[in-house]
Amino acid sequence: MDRTDQYRLRIQNCVGTILEVHSAISRDLENQEFLAQFEGLEQAIETLDMTLVSEGDILMVEQATNALLQELRTLFETGQARRICTRELN
Repeated sequence: MDRTDQYRLRIQNCVGTILEVHSAISRDLENQEFLAQFEGLEQAIETLDMTLVSEGDILMVEQATNALLQELRTLFETGQARRICTRELN
């Protein structure tokens, strides 16, 4: 797998994670505009010229994803959103 494929996969993983979390939250908190924006982003990733992307760019996307997940953590810890997985993955 070359560098551009690795970058695309890392970005796809971030967006996919956000979509999964949103899916769990949206059962209780409807916000279709948010979901539509990320679904559009998921499609746009396919057309990105990954040769223009740097490791620093990927790290920023990963850090932003982690920050968002940290912000949403309280929804899951307080029971305001349903669990995504029934078992601990890591």
